[in-house]
Amino acid sequence: MNKKAGEYHNRIDWVSTLVPFMLIVLLCILFFIFPEHSNVVLNNIRSYLGDSFGSYYLMIGLGTAIVSVYIACSRYGNIVLGEQDEKPKYSFFVWGSMMFTCGLAADILFYSLCEWLLYWEDPHTAEMGNLMDWSSTFTLFHWGPIPWGFYLVLAVAFGFMLHVRKRKRQKYSEACRPILGKYTDRLPGRLIDLLAVFALLAGTATTFSVATPLLSQAIKSLTGFDLSERAITIFILVTTCLIYTYSVMKGMIGVSILANICTYLFYGLLMYVLLFGGQCRFIIECGFSAVGRLAQNFIVLSTYSDPARTTGFAQNWTIFYWAYWMVWCVAAPFFIGSISRGRTVRQTILGGYVFGLGSTFVSFIVLGNYGLGLQISGKLDIVSLYEKSGDLYTTIIEIVRQLPCSTLVMIALIIAMIAFYATSFDSITLVAAQYSYKDIKESEEPGSMMKAFWSILLIMLPIALVFSESSMANIQSVSIIAAFPIGLVIVLITASFIKDAGIFLEGKEEIPGITSEDKGDEDDEMSDEKIEEIIDNWEYMYGDK
Repeated sequence: MNKKAGEYHNRIDWVSTLVPFMLIVLLCILFFIFPEHSNVVLNNIRSYLGDSFGSYYLMIGLGTAIVSVYIACSRYGNIVLGEQDEKPKYSFFVWGSMMFTCGLAADILFYSLCEWLLYWEDPHTAEMGNLMDWSSTFTLFHWGPIPWGFYLVLAVAFGFMLHVRKRKRQKYSEACRPILGKYTDRLPGRLIDLLAVFALLAGTATTFSVATPLLSQAIKSLTGFDLSERAITIFILVTTCLIYTYSVMKGMIGVSILANICTYLFYGLLMYVLLFGGQCRFIIECGFSAVGRLAQNFIVLSTYSDPARTTGFAQNWTIFYWAYWMVWCVAAPFFIGSISRGRTVRQTILGGYVFGLGSTFVSFIVLGNYGLGLQISGKLDIVSLYEKSGDLYTTIIEIVRQLPCSTLVMIALIIAMIAFYATSFDSITLVAAQYSYKDIKESEEPGSMMKAFWSILLIMLPIALVFSESSMANIQSVSIIAAFPIGLVIVLITASFIKDAGIFLEGKEEIPGITSEDKGDEDDEMSDEKIEEIIDNWEYMYGDK
């Protein structure tokens, strides 16, 4: 049941709403007026954090992955996210599809096609040995168990908070209440929520700013429009913003069809490349070898910080990626936890690894190794092409052009990327809008004006980064900076969940210090209305199987 914004006016958390707004406006003004200086400052902060605190990111990453396995295999894994005898509302495939698309957006298509090339060019890859072997392995490592560990540990923590403890404050700080206690409602909790919103905006900016230029190149290549890349990119950003703004305010019928097309296009594209790209044997064998190499060297890769700073690989790549996934942990795990009612903690974590991690691996193995196969076979010298042009997006377009019926493939790629953006960012907008209320029941939705406000705010920083002509390194800096404090919050949420879940397993109803005011109505069944428009999309596509 939709609610009007006016009904919630008195419950708006103005601090969590206006402070991020003013901060983003200030950053946008600085990027517009002082583009060069802004990029220098971003680079300096990134260099300082990556150089001085690199091990901090690495320890949190490896620690979270280990904790995810521990939680799944321990007594905590038996906890049902809901009533004890409750069954999952969604089939494994429907649940996995929602989980996979909510947190990756169009990035998976972009990086699947080109990331091996970036590693090929990095001196550290040559130090490791065979360029082909390690270029394909690093892609799986940086999108593998550690990134998904971030998502899944927090997903069960949020799911436990929502479905078992039935807390009514749907904020990042609420998951820290078992440890923070009364300080959740004071300055520490306020700071956590503000950091979470800033991280959410930073993750959005990074995602939009990195992958959108590929869309503009593809459109320019297909249409032949004589427009600047900046103009096309901004047009794409605004168009995507309008799509997901409409979806969260007016319904998901149109976007449900678009998401349906997106899902089938994504997996259809993988099958097409595998079967008709001419590199099927190489893709399978190289991918299988990369998985084995990753398993053999996982601990070494997870702890490597390049202490002598010979190449800066860990600072440029591993630390960036862990930071990138940390900032996305503000929205995606909350959504995953919301749709996991009826599943046990063990089913959520292990199922997430099977579907989420498995789908990610398949994408990088097929799309990445297709380009790598062209390079190794000599059919297209991708490395030389990239070195001469210096344009990663143009290089990706050339890789796609090697496929049969490349024009149709290009169109499918454009539609899939836009659909990924739309279906991902409407869930982010809902989560951000929920943050703007002091409390909001599970049966309620944020007001339309609040959702529109966040839809616009989420697009402002990416446009500013485009105008400032930030390099990929500077865009990555936004995530690294935002993730620094969020890492501590992730540790706090994880520890809070383990403490609260332990108390629950001992038969106690609630942790000391939490009153009924912190909880929703005990007799209310969990309602998905707050995310109804998104979830109905997948029900429309697949049905409850």
